[in-house]
Amino acid sequence: MKILVINGPNLNFLGIREKGIYGDTNYDGLLDMIAKKGEEEQCQIEVFQSNHEGAIIDRLQDAYFDGTEGIVINPGAFTHYSYAIRDALASITTVPKVEIHISDITKREEFRKNSVTKDACDHQIYGMGLEGYLHAIDYLIKK
Repeated sequence: MKILVINGPNLNFLGIREKGIYGDTNYDGLLDMIAKKGEEEQCQIEVFQSNHEGAIIDRLQDAYFDGTEGIVINPGAFTHYSYAIRDALASITTVPKVEIHISDITKREEFRKNSVTKDACDHQIYGMGLEGYLHAIDYLIKK
């Protein structure tokens, strides 16, 4: 199975930013965890990170053509207001998609409780820390 993991703005700062919310593991640690999961499940997993909305949209559109069979996306702050990323996700109807959040967005600031991208995905996982990525991958494999 070919899975694409997309990480939005500031996720490259894991282990640096707000450790009380996002933990001590740095971005390389997340990448290692995902790579190990790919090896265990015999999946080809590509991870893409960008702080730029347009780059994320371009990569989503490329996924439509490149044989991607499942998408895990942590849109970061774009979750709450990027209708452009929401529309890109909604355009890819043949590929299952899971929205992931490290923290429990339902227990944070009011603006974080709203996800404009959620409805364009098949499933949403939040509040499970970095392990949420592994659960998202498992969801896609079972789907």
